[in-house]
Amino acid sequence: MNIPSLEYILSVTYLWIKAGHVIFVIFWIAGLFLLPRYYIYHQEAAPGSQEEKRWIERERRLRTIIITPAMILTWAFGLTLAWQGGFLTSGWLHAKLALVIGLTAYHGWMVGYGKKLARGVRPASGRTLRLMNEVPGIATAAIVVLVIVKPF
Repeated sequence: MNIPSLEYILSVTYLWIKAGHVIFVIFWIAGLFLLPRYYIYHQEAAPGSQEEKRWIERERRLRTIIITPAMILTWAFGLTLAWQGGFLTSGWLHAKLALVIGLTAYHGWMVGYGKKLARGVRPASGRTLRLMNEVPGIATAAIVVLVIVKPF
């Protein structure tokens, strides 16, 4: 009995892997749009109030159930696609990876900020959080241009 090679399996499943990548990118970016908004509302809640406790729980669930798993699956599917598609030496992919690494760092910063909020520390202003809310949109627009146009 012939066992199919990994390359054969990946070539047959390439479009499924690509679909999975796009699906989890959407989940991740949607969560990254939503999380700073949650933090803005959280900061406006009275410290120690029931409303603040509800925001802490909402934020925790968003981070642990949606955003972090989506980020991990985005990376897994994306790296598989880059390897399978032979894009590892492409300049556009290197630029995309730099932006995705930046988004991953932003994700980490947002997770850390949420943990500070849960402890009652509010180091950033609402204005700063509103500006931070723009990061995923700008990065996503640049990534889409790199993937679709492949300028280099």
